[in-house]
Amino acid sequence: MAEPCWISLTTDYGLADGFVAACHGMIARYAPQARVIDVTHLVPPADVRRGAAVLAQTVPYLPWGVHVAVVDPGVGGTRRGVGLATPGGLLVGPDNGLLVEAAEALGGIRAAVELTAPDWLAPEVSRTFHGRDVFAPVAARLATGSALAGAGPAVDPESLVRLPTPTVRVVDGALTAEVSTVDHFGNVQLAAPAALLDPLPDQLTVAGHPAVRGRTFGDAAPGALVVHVDSAGRVAVAVNGGRAVDLLTVRPGDLLTVAGRAR
Repeated sequence: MAEPCWISLTTDYGLADGFVAACHGMIARYAPQARVIDVTHLVPPADVRRGAAVLAQTVPYLPWGVHVAVVDPGVGGTRRGVGLATPGGLLVGPDNGLLVEAAEALGGIRAAVELTAPDWLAPEVSRTFHGRDVFAPVAARLATGSALAGAGPAVDPESLVRLPTPTVRVVDGALTAEVSTVDHFGNVQLAAPAALLDPLPDQLTVAGHPAVRGRTFGDAAPGALVVHVDSAGRVAVAVNGGRAVDLLTVRPGDLLTVAGRAR
């Protein structure tokens, strides 16, 4: 296996403080040759589900390396810090459901450890900043070729925290699915896989609003809704030239129903 020299960072730290720079600094101290990709630091604060979705939909397109994710409302509490090995890379972060979907996207969890080895961590570990003092130093060690097993004791992958399975159902030809994420453009992604869109007709309703089934935004009239398969292979709702989230007034976790429109 080639030595990983890439580290990615996904957090809810924002850009107004020095939190991201501190994590970069710890990586640079312990692995100055590593190259860092900032996926995003604008995950809504403490929104583990959103962070998990962003991470899982991004890591398949990143180079083989160590993927650090920190959306960690339980920092300093009883939740574990973990490292996961997959065929497509290593993942480091809190055991709160943030990492599991990404691990599955990278081929599944082959090994897991709890991050407890003192010599892998910062000399002093803050109770509230494990991104800097635990996850960044561990990632740096892994990026220099250290084996994951050295970071702490093995963990049964089945014991890892998993987020609840989102609601997806098809009843009488209508698809009802949980809103998974809303992106920067206001596009609403559903938890439904692309195949569930196949049986639906071209003329649709979304939560009672008229819509069309299309392949891209321009398949709808300006200002109209289009239901399509997005770049992550999920059913999504967009507005041609607008923001679907504003029209539908939904947020992640809400249910949306997509159904055929009566002629």
